[in-house]
Amino acid sequence: MPLTSTRISPDWPCQVKTPGSYDWERSAAKWLRELIPARYASYPVLIRHPVLLARHAQIQVQQEIRVARTALQTARAELPVLGLPESVIEHTIKLYAAEVLQLQHIARSVRAVSEALAGRGTGR
Repeated sequence: MPLTSTRISPDWPCQVKTPGSYDWERSAAKWLRELIPARYASYPVLIRHPVLLARHAQIQVQQEIRVARTALQTARAELPVLGLPESVIEHTIKLYAAEVLQLQHIARSVRAVSEALAGRGTGR
């Protein structure tokens, strides 16, 4: 296995091998497929072209961020109408806020993997 001097971004996902190492692109594709709906993950064009898979994962994660932000921004006004107790509403708001942060981290990780797949490096 060749040694690599590639500097890895702090956002690099632990599930993906270091760029340049044996089978790293396969590990990247596997991780990226887990981020998109199963029906997309099985499309041959996305399987054959990891950089295209990465692009789709970036779009998917950005949409999920929008959904979580919308849910967070509207929760205080819309959830009481559903008859939910205040404790459930507060817990739900915390859940959405945590999800936005997690998705933002995933988005940075996808960006780092995308750049590496496209040959633009991984250091930041």
